[in-house]
Formats: sequence, structure tokens, C-alpha cells
Amino acid sequence: MTGRATRRSWFIWFAAVTVYLLAVFHRTSFGVAGLQAADRFGVGAAALGTFTVLQVGVYAAMQIPTGVLVDRYGPRRVLTGAVFFLGLGQILLAVAGSYPLGLLARAVVGFGDALTFVSILRLIAAHFPGRQYALLAALTGAIGYVGNLAATLPLGLLLDGPGWTSTFLAVGLVTALYTAVVAFRVEDTPRGMPKPVREKVHPKVLGRQVAEAWRTPGTRLGFWVHFSTMFAPNVLTMLWGVPFLVQGQGYPKATASSLLIVFVFGSMIGGPVIGGLIGRRPSLRMPLVGWYIGGAAVMWAVLLGWSGTTPVAVLVPAFAFLSLGGPASMIGFALARDYNPLARVGTATGVVNVGGFVATTISALAVGVLLEWTGGTFRLALLSVIAVLAFGTFRMLVWWRRTRAVLFEAEARGEAIPVQIRRRRWDAEAPLPVSS
Repeated sequence: MTGRATRRSWFIWFAAVTVYLLAVFHRTSFGVAGLQAADRFGVGAAALGTFTVLQVGVYAAMQIPTGVLVDRYGPRRVLTGAVFFLGLGQILLAVAGSYPLGLLARAVVGFGDALTFVSILRLIAAHFPGRQYALLAALTGAIGYVGNLAATLPLGLLLDGPGWTSTFLAVGLVTALYTAVVAFRVEDTPRGMPKPVREKVHPKVLGRQVAEAWRTPGTRLGFWVHFSTMFAPNVLTMLWGVPFLVQGQGYPKATASSLLIVFVFGSMIGGPVIGGLIGRRPSLRMPLVGWYIGGAAVMWAVLLGWSGTTPVAVLVPAFAFLSLGGPASMIGFALARDYNPLARVGTATGVVNVGGFVATTISALAVGVLLEWTGGTFRLALLSVIAVLAFGTFRMLVWWRRTRAVLFEAEARGEAIPVQIRRRRWDAEAPLPVSS
């Protein structure tokens, strides 16, 4: 879209972003409910990690199909389904009395969550001018973290008060009722603009569209940016943060839940700042990613290398810095938008969104398994986070170099490019292959 967004477009965005707030709340609710879930279902660390692995695995597996569904059926229909499944999953969790039913409930939550963010980004692309895309994506993430805030100390107090069944049943019903708001208030395109023609597409054509998005170096770079920046905060806020602080550091549960709020405020403040900055100066996107990853490596070295109980004065700034991983991961979506035509943006965004949740799945499972093997030693188990971070950073650097080579070639042909860059000694002289 070009020009200026209407008041109605802002209303539609707010109605849609409320869905994301609910999705993040449901996604991160096990961050404080994990210990109660272990008691309720009678499971250990590895089985507890399976809740997050399954939920996030479903989310990651659905990202490319979600992008295709959004491009084919429109974001309104997909968002309506998202709210319904989010509510259904929490209702199932409220009544679940066995481990298999609890797993099914979290899988349903993951399915609903998977349909949410890509749909909202597609709405932003249709309703707002391109210069506002990065800022609106960041604001969406920041508002979503209000749901994360509600899933820390407030949810912990509710679980300790009314209890598991009443709490999850209430939030599930409220979420399911919001389906009506989305169905009747969200519109795919601004009024007065022609609605996109959505013809039935053969599966082979869909497969080719996904393949084209994946072969685009900018999409692949966005995937590895998302992979490397988002997963570590997820691992802490979605499952292992409270157990690490309670069982590994010896803090009371209320203190641990309160410390996780640092992730919320860090992301809420950092999101709009980073989004506004890269919206004005796109050339800063990859330097910001590099600064974050370097700083994150330092923070993890401090957390895992500290002898004895890590003091709150160290945990707070470390968590505050790590919380910027969520806002930094939005850079991956900006890359997907810049390097793909609008008709393929939903699919490309889905491809990018897989990255962080694949990394979350791998890391969350590895932490649980290593806790079982090491007898509950969190400092050793969390080394898996460092390993995943190192691998993602290596792949990101590979695709950064390849994307730069493509940009130089396009510039030489006289084509418009999304970012002006200067050639460095380490840049390739010609486009590099995109097969690996």
C-alpha cells in the first residue's frame, strides 16, 4: 500500500493485534505453569520439555502452510481460525487430567498460535505504507508481550489461587468468544481498494511458490536471523526460566516469575525502538543483529559461568539484554518483505518465522534431555543454548554474504535495491549458489 493508512486500518490492526496478545499469553503460559504441570501430570524434566517441544514444533511446522493459507484465503479467515483453536486448546488443558491429553491441548494451542503472526503481518502489508511496515511489525510484537506479562506473575497468582482448571477454563472461554470480533471486524484490504483475486492453485504451483521463496537469498537470510535471535528468550519465557531460577538458582517461585517480567518490558521497549530505527535506516538491520548476537554470547557466558547463586543485580541486566532477541528477530520479516513480491510475502514470512521456532524446539528439548542426564545441572544443560546460537550465527553469516552478492549484481544491472551497501574485501565477486 502507498499513501496514508486510514483510521479504519488502524482499528483493524488493533483488533488483529489483540489476537497476537492472546496468542503470546497462551504460548508462554507454561513459563510459570511448568512446575504445576509436572506435579499434575506426574512427569520429569524431559517429559515436561516435550510440552514445549510439541507446541513449538506444531507452530514451526505450520508456518509455511500458514503463509500459503494467508495468500490463498486472506488473513481474516485465518485469524478467525487462530482464535478458535487458541481458546479450544486452553479449554482442553483446563480439563486435562492425563499427560497425553495435556500434550494434545498444547498441540492445539500451538496450531492456533501458528496461524496468528503471519496473518497480522499480511494485514499490515495491505493496510499500511511500506515505510511503516517494520515499525508496525515491531509494535505488534511489543503489544504481544503484554500477553507475556500477563503470563508471568498474574498467571502464577491465579494458578496458586483459583487453581489450574478454573484459570485455564476462563482464559480459554474468553479467547474463544473473541472469534466473533475477528470474523466481523477485520477486513483483508482497505475499503475502496480492489480485493485480491484468489484463484484455486494447484499443489504443484504452491510447492513452486514455497520453493521460490526459499531459494531467495533474502528469505534465507531472514530465516537464519530469526533462528539466531528469537529462540533463547523463548526457551526461558516459555518453559525453562522459572525452573532455572527456582531449582537451579534457589529463588522463590514468586521472585522467579517476577524476574521473567524483565523479558516483557525489555521487548516492549526494544521493539518499537528497533522497528523505528530500521524503518528509517534499513542499512542498520544486519549490524544490529550482529551486535545483539555478540552481546547475547557475553550474557550467556556470565549467566553460566557465575559461581554460586547469580545475584538479581546481574540477572536483571542480562535478561533485559536477552529480551531484545524478540525485537531483533523482526528484522527477518523485513528482509522477507523486501526481497519477495507482495503476492509471495505471506509465504516468505512463514518461511522466515519457522527459523526461531525450530531453534526453540531443538534447544528446549536439548535442555530437558541434558537435565535428565546431568541430574538437574542447569549450567550444563543450558550450554545447548550456546551451541544452537553458534550454529545459527554461522549459517546467518553464510547467507548474509550471499544476499550481498545478489544485491551487488542487481545494482550493476541498474535495478532498485532495498538497501545501499558498500563492497567489502570479504564480499563475493559474483552471486553464490543457493542450494545449501
